[in-house]
Amino acid sequence: MKVSYIAIVIGLAVQSALAVPKFQPRRTSILINPDAQPDLPSPQNARLAGVTPANAGLNLNDIQGDILIGMKKKKELFFFFSINDAATFKSKLSSDIKSLITNTNQLLSVSTQPITAVNIAFSQAGLTALGVSDNLGDAGFQSGQFADAAKLGDAGTTNWVSGFAGTKIHGVFLLASDTVDNVNNELASLQSILGSSISEIHRVAGAARPGNEEGHEHFGFMDGISQPAVQGFTQNVLNGQATVAPGELLVGETGDSLQSSRPSWTTGGSFLVFRQLQQMVPEFNKYVANHALSVPGLTAQENEDLFGARLIGRWKSGAPIDLAPLRDDTDLANDNTRNNNFTFNHPEVPGFVFASNQTNCPFSAHIRKTRPRADLGSENTGHHIMRAGIPYGPEVTDAETSAQQSSTDPALERGLAFVAYQSNIAQGFEFMQEAWVNNANFIFGKTTPPGVDPIIGRAAGSAAETPRDISGTDPLTPTKKFSLDVEFVVSRGGEYFFSPPISALSGVLSA
Repeated sequence: MKVSYIAIVIGLAVQSALAVPKFQPRRTSILINPDAQPDLPSPQNARLAGVTPANAGLNLNDIQGDILIGMKKKKELFFFFSINDAATFKSKLSSDIKSLITNTNQLLSVSTQPITAVNIAFSQAGLTALGVSDNLGDAGFQSGQFADAAKLGDAGTTNWVSGFAGTKIHGVFLLASDTVDNVNNELASLQSILGSSISEIHRVAGAARPGNEEGHEHFGFMDGISQPAVQGFTQNVLNGQATVAPGELLVGETGDSLQSSRPSWTTGGSFLVFRQLQQMVPEFNKYVANHALSVPGLTAQENEDLFGARLIGRWKSGAPIDLAPLRDDTDLANDNTRNNNFTFNHPEVPGFVFASNQTNCPFSAHIRKTRPRADLGSENTGHHIMRAGIPYGPEVTDAETSAQQSSTDPALERGLAFVAYQSNIAQGFEFMQEAWVNNANFIFGKTTPPGVDPIIGRAAGSAAETPRDISGTDPLTPTKKFSLDVEFVVSRGGEYFFSPPISALSGVLSA
């Protein structure tokens, strides 16, 4: 009787194991793909894009997956840590951890995506803790973001999360999947592997917004439309999409201005800029409502929506106001062959003077400040970045909406976990933030200065209570200035990291 019972149990266990394979292919992607955003290439197209002689050697199996994928994750956790025991950490990095790191090719097909994608990056302090003395050739990375706070426009560091203050963070794990449970399970596994060799410093949990808001940031605007195409990766370039050499994003690749001086082991890596940007959504909505425009022929709601759109440069749908200057156009927004195909110049319009006309789009609009297009003549792709951030925090509550004020409850903080990749922080993120976003005179040569970017701009060194002047937001009176006495985005700090090629994890970094 006992033998029969055991046989039945064993038989059921075998049958169960056969019915449910341990490693099942994914059926749903860990990525989102809104119509408005550029599509990722298929694995085959990505391979074909890199076969030309100029791009030979772009190894998508060695490039960490997050770098070229952009703002497409469903769920993501940023786990910031310090290294306590370098020897143990390096031993685990070269074996257990390396085997978990997700490459670019894996993410391009649902069938090859892991349950949870894992990437890793290190700060300068982290490389030092690992005994790596090589100079990676980036001054911003070497000094860390805390040292750059003032010139980035952060009004001091009193609003910074304590973990970002100084240089105590050594590294960050980026965990992405389609469920929170998957992400948390993978983090628990990493913590079990590494044990006491690391300590948690800070974490930020992000998620694509729900339902129809998928792909939109917390102010409600579709994001990620202007991502660049990458030579050697993107095969089908969309109309209006900037094309960058791989070395403008990837260290040591063709187009990296410092290619010859980089340590050989860094080729295929990228500098990661992380910023935790708190968004004051009720305050933004209140300001937009209180400053609704008075354009004839538009309803009160349309005039309110138009003012918000002129701050951003796009409607909430993602349609550019340069092509839809008075009303939203969802068909335009959802057509990624048209929604990025503009330059702000309209030579077809009689009497249009490009240097002074901002009827369609203000010179100060967020998307114009961060990508000036024809304003600078031929576009300089050397300042492009690949954005890979994700919203964090809950949706706005009814109580916050009624009060028109964000809650002080830390659990209700929301914003953007901003991530940008580039091969040169000074020419990428820092240049964009300092020379364009925070520069009241940019775009240059205007009779009335455009002012700072109304969303994320602040003159370097200015105090939090200093009003920020912008102009051009009223199409009826383009020279009219607005004084912003409210912060829509508050920096909670961040750090600069290097996302190494996967091969380096069992090489220099664990030696």
